[in-house]
Amino acid sequence: MTRRRKIILLTTTIICAGLALGAAWARDVPKVATGFIADVLCSESFVSGLDPRRDLVETTDAMPGVGLLTWAIDYQVDRARKDVTVTLFGIGRSHAVYREGLGCTLEHGAAIADVALPPDDKQPALLPEIAGPSVVPPQSPELSAALDRAFAEPAQPPYRRTRAIVVMKAGRIVAERYADGVGLETQLLGFSMTKSVMSALAGILVRQGKLKLDGPAPIAAWQNPDDPRHAITVDQLLRHTAGIALGSSLEASLGSALEPVNTMKFAEDDMAAYAASMPLATAPGTVWNYHDGNFLILAHLIRNAAVGKPADALAFARRELFAPLGMNNVTLQLDGVGTIEGSSEMLASARDWARFGQLYLNDGVAGGKRILPEGWVNYSATATPNAWVGIGAGFWTNQGDSFGTKFRVEHGWPRDAFFAKGTIGQYTIVIPSERLVIVRLGRSPNWPPEADGVFDLVRDVVAATREKGKMAGAN
Repeated sequence: MTRRRKIILLTTTIICAGLALGAAWARDVPKVATGFIADVLCSESFVSGLDPRRDLVETTDAMPGVGLLTWAIDYQVDRARKDVTVTLFGIGRSHAVYREGLGCTLEHGAAIADVALPPDDKQPALLPEIAGPSVVPPQSPELSAALDRAFAEPAQPPYRRTRAIVVMKAGRIVAERYADGVGLETQLLGFSMTKSVMSALAGILVRQGKLKLDGPAPIAAWQNPDDPRHAITVDQLLRHTAGIALGSSLEASLGSALEPVNTMKFAEDDMAAYAASMPLATAPGTVWNYHDGNFLILAHLIRNAAVGKPADALAFARRELFAPLGMNNVTLQLDGVGTIEGSSEMLASARDWARFGQLYLNDGVAGGKRILPEGWVNYSATATPNAWVGIGAGFWTNQGDSFGTKFRVEHGWPRDAFFAKGTIGQYTIVIPSERLVIVRLGRSPNWPPEADGVFDLVRDVVAATREKGKMAGAN
């Protein structure tokens, strides 16, 4: 065989292999796209009570490239059956089903696990009440101006589409505002803010001695000591350094549909099992790579530690975290086998997200009772090496010297701020030095960083509350 023929054969082989791999990826793209839309529309139609048409426009506009496909998306919201069906170009059908108290679950052909909603034991809240029953208007002209700016839309896209803001100072709401159709009890998707809640539940299990940060994570598929995944720890899952080969979850765009992590989320019934079955891309603990699979595996560990049944995991979350904080408007959504979708599927009212933030401002204590282990809040906010966005164990952080940390501090964030962050504009920000918790929910692109207006919001709120000194809050 001549050298030229060898080169042609090699080139042809590489191209064919690339096309085959591309076809395999492309096969999942319609399913991922329709699965995401079906999930959001179902959740925010039946749990949040939002208008699906407006929700679709605002969500797709916030994700680069996705808006180009809206003309090809067909969706049906069946209010009698309480489900949503979405297709793209007539293919890639996705079906999301709503169940009272459990929210929405994507159905992929197999029966969805039957889950009994745990009864409400009427456990009294330990966290002091943060406000009265009415919306708290801004307690100063400066705070009013801060919220005016946060809700104002620029003349040209990208648009902010702010849905809710709650500002708490020293444990009391000093300002809040809501978009049309959103109110005090409206549960809104936190997306990846869910990860911070999973981190809190993991912390509670650590306090109870049911989970260990170090040592091999108790995943059945990894128990063989010869399996390189055997070395993965809970700490590495919390910090996204486990090394599992699932791609990245940092992007919210059309291109991200090609990532295997999104096949896991929108085409698989048992998301944690899929994640746990994947090989390593890097040795555990050596490389930082943010993806949702880490927290889906954590959700499986939480379920197992809470006896193993879906209802037990939900009861554990309610009993140990939500009820003590008075978080009464919360929905933890599940995957097809009944495991909490711990990467991005919790809905809560803006006030309940603020209550969650207040627990961290209080160093993990509510009403004198320790909810999180001593030192857990600092652990959560301690920077993960080589995490360029500035992230700790379940929370984003301004500790360390990462690019993200420096960028936020340069844009006016206090150095001690740390926060739960969800894609396309969800934030629960804790600033201990200012005794502040700031919640912002909306539909804004992730890029440019200023698109959601949160840099301005943090600067404005810090300045406004400093000027007024210690504020009494609302009655």
